[in-house]
Amino acid sequence: MVIRALLSVLVFTCVTGFAQAEEPYTEVEKLLDSSTTVLGQPFQYPNTGTASVTAVIVTMQPGEKTAKHLHEVPLFGYMLEGELTVSYDGHGKKIYKTGDSLIEAINVWHVGENTGTTPVRILAVFMGADGAKNTVVDK
Repeated sequence: MVIRALLSVLVFTCVTGFAQAEEPYTEVEKLLDSSTTVLGQPFQYPNTGTASVTAVIVTMQPGEKTAKHLHEVPLFGYMLEGELTVSYDGHGKKIYKTGDSLIEAINVWHVGENTGTTPVRILAVFMGADGAKNTVVDK
């Protein structure tokens, strides 16, 4: 009986020890796991040249609008603060708020507007490549 109890403790310790060894962090919060954009488009990484990742924080004041633009490369966005309403040509509007994460539409013209009462701050991570434009502004 004692041997069976000791074996049970040993097995439990080994199993939980191995499980803990596989995860290098004590706390993980998944922000996004997606293979499609906010408009349901499957996306691929550009193969025009050497891979390049660009991370920026975009800040917009209440009432401020972006120029009409599109993205040629996948863009991960995370709303750090505020409320942003984005109008997508032919696809309607979507509202993003603090804590939301997304893969932005690719090659679809859109305009973003801070429709809240506080500044918007967005972490934008472009997953591009040499020869591909992260953002194209409509002229």
